[in-house]
Amino acid sequence: MADIAFLNEMAKTLRIEILKMLTKAGSGHTGGSLSAADIVAALYFYKMKHDPKNPKWEERDRFILSKGHAAPVLYTVLSLTGYFDKSLLNTLRQLNSPLQGHPCCKSLPGIEVSTGSLGQGLSVANGMALGLKLDGIPSRVYCLLGDGEIQEGQVWEAAMTASHYKLDNLCAIIDNNDLQIDGYCSEVMNIYPIDEKFRAFGWNVFKIDGHKMEEIIYALDEAEKIKGKPTLILAKTIKGKGVSIFEGKAKYHGIAPTEEELEIAIKELKNGKN
Repeated sequence: MADIAFLNEMAKTLRIEILKMLTKAGSGHTGGSLSAADIVAALYFYKMKHDPKNPKWEERDRFILSKGHAAPVLYTVLSLTGYFDKSLLNTLRQLNSPLQGHPCCKSLPGIEVSTGSLGQGLSVANGMALGLKLDGIPSRVYCLLGDGEIQEGQVWEAAMTASHYKLDNLCAIIDNNDLQIDGYCSEVMNIYPIDEKFRAFGWNVFKIDGHKMEEIIYALDEAEKIKGKPTLILAKTIKGKGVSIFEGKAKYHGIAPTEEELEIAIKELKNGKN
């Protein structure tokens, strides 16, 4: 049974550590890292089978951060679950640091694949899910995409492929914060209705509030029961979630907080805003 209070606390901790590392680096992606924190906390602290002491464990569940620019949320959760020492977070984007601007699987344990070229993660997840099925390994693959990212045509080829091969061990999650670097997704290149499009491609779809831990847990649990088709969790989120000065602002897609903003943000988060 999920400990909701614990998971919410871990999501808050993720947000605080993300903001600290971004501020120290002076660059990076704030908005989309914060919007995905609840989802990532639920995956790593509740749902996924994984072993920080044995990152290549054959029966592990796989996580693909297709929206690779949100690397800070992945780096933070990997450090907090024991894949590497937390002090390494202070080296984000520094020369020769393994914590690059986008995740590199050759640099850090726990990163399944290098991502950042948008639109490719779901295809990789398909390959992993199909490979697990062929090998008879009962593990699952989770792929987190951005909503702006699904403007890429390759995503829809991958959606068709996943349905064709009945990849019921695959769960895609869309961080639907409705903003990309140039503004609202509907204005840059309309992606809606996302749920109807994935259903038309043969997917099972759950629509949830991506900041309500109970809804995230419910969807992740129910997805495992679905047979014969892949599952999409369409998570409605807020860009910059948890900090009022960042929330819902495209400006903070790729801008790190200042020291003053960090102070405001940590105070808000510690006072219970999540």
